[in-house]
Amino acid sequence: MLSLPELERVAAILDRGLAGHRLQGIVQAGAEAVVLTFYGGRGGDDRARTHILLACGPTSARVAALAEAPRASSAPKRFAQYLRAHVGNARVGGARIVDGDRQLALRLHAREGDFELLLSIFGRRSNLLVLDAEQRVVATLRPLAETRSDLAIGETWRSPASAPPRGGEDRFAEVPEARLLEAIAAHYAGVEHDATCTALARRVELALRKEAKALERKIAKLDAELAGAQAAPRFEREGELLKSALARVRRGDREVVVRDWDSGEEIAIPLDAALAPAENLARIFKRYQKAVRTLTKVGAQRDGVQASRAEIAQLEADYRALVAREDEELGAALERFAERPAMARLLAKLAPGAAAKAAPARRELTLAGRVVPGRLAPRRYRTESGLEVWVGRSDAANDYLSTRLARGKDLFFHLDGAPGSHVVLRTEGRSDPPSEAVLDACELAIHFSKQRNASRADVHVVPIANVRKPKGAKPGLVVVHGGKTIHLRRSPARLERILAARIES
Repeated sequence: MLSLPELERVAAILDRGLAGHRLQGIVQAGAEAVVLTFYGGRGGDDRARTHILLACGPTSARVAALAEAPRASSAPKRFAQYLRAHVGNARVGGARIVDGDRQLALRLHAREGDFELLLSIFGRRSNLLVLDAEQRVVATLRPLAETRSDLAIGETWRSPASAPPRGGEDRFAEVPEARLLEAIAAHYAGVEHDATCTALARRVELALRKEAKALERKIAKLDAELAGAQAAPRFEREGELLKSALARVRRGDREVVVRDWDSGEEIAIPLDAALAPAENLARIFKRYQKAVRTLTKVGAQRDGVQASRAEIAQLEADYRALVAREDEELGAALERFAERPAMARLLAKLAPGAAAKAAPARRELTLAGRVVPGRLAPRRYRTESGLEVWVGRSDAANDYLSTRLARGKDLFFHLDGAPGSHVVLRTEGRSDPPSEAVLDACELAIHFSKQRNASRADVHVVPIANVRKPKGAKPGLVVVHGGKTIHLRRSPARLERILAARIES
């Protein structure tokens, strides 16, 4: 992250270089960075563009200039949405250091009034905040609970109570001011690339190690089963010998001694005293048949597992050869290695990235006049007619949607005999919703069910009033009566359109 001397130089550059410019581009680059695009200035070249990155990552908080802005997401994230709504097209009033510490404030004059974007650089407590004209916190990029638990949205900003700020080193002292922001971008691009490569290498090693150990355990288990099944010939011989001596066996006998006609030796065959002679004979042949099945089935399984272990061994060898190169192309080569289908599957299963491991908790929102906990909020899609289709995310969310949120003349969609999400078309009180909206809901009902790959399916549609949850029923289970069945021939174009019309909460 930037030191105080570095941030002071950056603030001076922004104060001189951006004053009077318009903020006309806002892109949220991940969970900890925003790229702002500024155009021209008073009396200047309105075509000139400056792309400024404000990042508040725990180890890489910084301000930098980019050659171009990243592509904007079709579904902008919450913080970017707030900026676009409140400070889009604002004019820059200048930049300053706050309280002589690593806090840079960028003043913005918007139609709604004055705001400040405050980049607070304090290690793991770094954050990017929006302050209104009264210096109240109105939005944050990272949650305040992670960075300033003593503050809350709506409260007046105050600098953290900490030791007097230390100056620190200016690592870019030799870089002229005209190139400082670009030099910071290049430095941290290298740092983040190295960190990404290191993290990816650790994930690859972890996935390979886990899979190799799992396969070796499977092989050991299958070998034990095969060793037990090696008794198949013995069971077969004992069965045949017992068959020849069955007439002299009585219930209650614990063994019978029979001469082996091939070797001439006496063979003691153990018996179950509780079983009749014929039952003992059937028991021995049953054990023989089970052992034969085990030899056949487990043998084939072991061959498959052994082949998988050989594939992992080859991946391990390729990875060792890759990292032994230690050249400048290692990062790109490592990424290509991780994209191999076999390796990509292992990474997804055994060593997912940070984004895959933990999705952020969904915030509360108000639907149908109710404050809905984020974990119970449905997916929402807008039909061409403007009606919404709501889809449950889990068993608990299905129950909440069907028994608490849906009401009036809303329609409930489900597939007979095919488990899936509860789907509700919000009719807004209409008794005859547009047929296209009904077909959209049918598509979603199939897509979010076990029949999602079917080319056609029967969808049962009933008024929500005909949906009831039995007392004591497991989560997600409801019973319906009445309604009608729609035989839907799937339309990929319709499905693509309605999925693209998702409403971001």
